[in-house]
Amino acid sequence: MSNSSDEQAHEREVPEDSDEREDVKALRRRVEEKYDFDDFGPSDMARMSAEEWDAAFDPDTWITGDRLLERAEAELKSRIARREVFGVLERVRADGEERILVYSDEGYAIVRPTGEVAGQGTVLRDIEPIVALAAMESYDVPEPPDDWSLPHPDTVPQGSGEFGNLMVQVIAIVQVLAGVALLAATFLTDLNTIVAPAMGIVFLLIGLFLFVMVANARLSDRFRSEEYRERLRALREAKERPDFVPVEGGVVDEEELDK
Repeated sequence: MSNSSDEQAHEREVPEDSDEREDVKALRRRVEEKYDFDDFGPSDMARMSAEEWDAAFDPDTWITGDRLLERAEAELKSRIARREVFGVLERVRADGEERILVYSDEGYAIVRPTGEVAGQGTVLRDIEPIVALAAMESYDVPEPPDDWSLPHPDTVPQGSGEFGNLMVQVIAIVQVLAGVALLAATFLTDLNTIVAPAMGIVFLLIGLFLFVMVANARLSDRFRSEEYRERLRALREAKERPDFVPVEGGVVDEEELDK
C-alpha cells in the first residue's frame, strides 16, 4: 500500500517539476530577448530582478576554477584595451589559490575561482557583470590584444568628437549668415514687414547659441581628457597599490577583504 502511495505521489510531482522547468526556460528566453549579453554592463545588472538573474545565470552551468579566471582575465584585458574598464590588472594569491585583482584610484575588485567578486567602489560594479558573462558557457570571450594595458597619459588626445563640433559650427555659420542677410535686406530694401527682421534676429540667436554650445563641448572634452590623463599618471607612477587594496606582496589579506 505504501509503495502504491509513493508511486502516486511521484506521479503527481513529475508534472509540477516539468511545469517548473518550462517556466524557467520561458523566463530564460525572455531574459535573452530583453538583455544584450554581448554588451552586458552594470546598468543591465542593476535592472535585473532576482528571478531574471537566476534564470540567466544557472549555477549548474557556470564555469568555475582556473578556466573561469582565464576567461575573466581575457575579457577584462579586452575591456581595458577598449577603455571600458579603468584599472590595473594583476594575478594575486590567497589560501594557495590564484585570484584576479583589478584596482584603480576609485576602488578594487578581487575575483575568486568560484566566480565570487569582492571589493569596493566603481571597479567592483564594473567587474561583477563581466565575471558573470565569463562564467557563461554560451558566451564567447574575445582574444585580448597584445598591448591591452592602460594607455600612456601622453597618448590621450586633447578631446574627441571634432567632426561633430565642426558640423555644428557649419550649421551655426549658416544660421548667422541667414540672419545677417535678412537684417541687411530689411534695411537696404526698406521692406515694409516685421517678419524679415524678426526672423533675422532669430537666426542670429540660434547661430550664437550653437557657437556657445560648441565652445562648451570643447572645454568639457579637454577637462575630461585632462582628468583622465591625471588618473593615468597617478596609477602608472604609483610605486605601491592604493592603501585600500587588501593585497601585500601579491597575497590577499582575507581578513581585510571580508570587513
